[in-house]
Amino acid sequence: MHVNKVHAVFTIGRVANDLGEDEDWLWDVANGMDTEDGVIWVYGIGDDGVMAFTDFGIENLIELIRIHKENPEPQ
Repeated sequence: MHVNKVHAVFTIGRVANDLGEDEDWLWDVANGMDTEDGVIWVYGIGDDGVMAFTDFGIENLIELIRIHKENPEPQ
C-alpha cells in the first residue's frame, strides 16, 4: 500500500519570499512543473487556486531557478 509522506506544502508566495525571488517570475519558472516534480494546486471555496510545493518540489524549483538564471533566454 502506498503511503503519502507529504506532511506540508508551501504556497508559491511563501517560497518566493523564502528564496528572495519575485513571485510572478517564480510562477513563470515553475509553470512547467508537474505533480511528479513536487508541485500541486490548492483550491479553496472560490474558483481560484494557488500553486504550492512539497519539500521535493522546492528542491526541484531551486534547480530550475539556477538553470533560468544561467540562461535567461526563453526556452
